Amino acid sequence: MAGWEPAPRNEAELARVAEALQQGDDWLIVTHERPDGDAVGSALAVAHILQYLGKRWTFLVPEPLPLRFRFLPLFERAVVSQGRESHRFGWVVAVDCADVHRFDPVSSWIAADARLVNIDHHRTNPAYGYAAWVDPAAAATCELVYHVARQLGVPLGDGLAKCLYTGILTDTGGFVQPNTTRDVHQIAAELLASGVQPYDVAEPALESRSWAQMHLLQMALANLALSQDGRYAVLYVTRDMLQAAGAGDDDVEGLVGFARSIDTVEVGLLFRELQDGRVKVSLRSKRKVDVARIAQMFGGGGHVRAAGCELAGSLDEVMSQVVQRVEEALSAT
Repeated sequence: MAGWEPAPRNEAELARVAEALQQGDDWLIVTHERPDGDAVGSALAVAHILQYLGKRWTFLVPEPLPLRFRFLPLFERAVVSQGRESHRFGWVVAVDCADVHRFDPVSSWIAADARLVNIDHHRTNPAYGYAAWVDPAAAATCELVYHVARQLGVPLGDGLAKCLYTGILTDTGGFVQPNTTRDVHQIAAELLASGVQPYDVAEPALESRSWAQMHLLQMALANLALSQDGRYAVLYVTRDMLQAAGAGDDDVEGLVGFARSIDTVEVGLLFRELQDGRVKVSLRSKRKVDVARIAQMFGGGGHVRAAGCELAGSLDEVMSQVVQRVEEALSAT
């Protein structure tokens, strides 16, 4: 790493976020529902930073965190909201949340005049809040939190480094997605030098699957369908499939990658039935299609190569609507 120094973009925004984190004494940390590795990693990394600064903090989630991330330090400190707030927080930091609705389930814990710090890498984020650092060029929100830690002079101890590495590892798909840059590798190298053991993160976060997940994968692959031109592929998961596999919503994580992995496919889609008559759609692309733009058409969002949305309607209706938009996007490439 000789000659390399971290070069964060939008340094004024970074400085404002760092300054804000030094002001409040009692912080609420929030992230989006059904959090992935970057959401959990960045939230717990912020917890480490606040703890180092001598601040009180509460990481509030609407439901228990995915158990595959239980290896992360401070994981057990996450508080599951029971629907009744103990008090309303005046200082809030939101990580990996493209808009304020992503943390609606815990919004009752936030005071009307709260000062909200927003750290995120989604292109669709409108930079809401009292202080916001939004950088769509970052591979992960954890990449941004790394710079926040450096800005504040927080040492990269093993706990903080492991949280940051988890977010970067998972949001780059194990350093194989197009968002994997030289800076990403340089930051990862610094985190490894701080004590992170790569396999101790990669094995639970990316490789390990329960039998319920494998059973669900087996059923989902049975309905894998390839378009006539081979440029997109579709998987779906029904509530009945989840029940038959003994699986939960979190067990669906990563299935869309199997659709995208087909050699001729540009866009992979996964449709998952939810409990409230809605369907969650996950979209992944390789090189040409901006799936965030498609997701935005249906009120969702995300990244150029990974996005999602939720629609009301039956599985067949939603599949038909989204596939039509995918076909239009593909025809334009």
